[in-house]
Amino acid sequence: MRIPPELLDELVAHALRDAPNECCGMVAVRGGVAEAVHPVTNAKPSPFFFMMDATEQLRAITEIEDGGADFASYHSHTRSAPEPSQTDINLARDWPGMTWLIVGTAGDEPEVRGWQIEHRDEPRGATVTEVPLT
Repeated sequence: MRIPPELLDELVAHALRDAPNECCGMVAVRGGVAEAVHPVTNAKPSPFFFMMDATEQLRAITEIEDGGADFASYHSHTRSAPEPSQTDINLARDWPGMTWLIVGTAGDEPEVRGWQIEHRDEPRGATVTEVPLT
């Protein structure tokens, strides 16, 4: 996925603004290129968890799809690397095929990484693959 620098800056700014709690939102993606960031309120603010406000998430998804784009999800990890946690892997079960962008703010410099999380037939099995970001 290609993320223009100004959108990458928006993701990082949102993560830093909401720290020490996790932030969350949706990203409009067309042809593998991010074209808009849609911040969503974390309905359960915590440094360890996010839950998108359902009304805001639906509004963001509707706006993205009405514009003819696909969507990705994003959230931050304020205390760990930008790699999917078990909670993230569990949440991905309800969103097959979606790219998950994670903004890590625990290190010296914020880092954004992308992931595909595909669940297998067994109850807790999942394949987690990094999506290259440019």
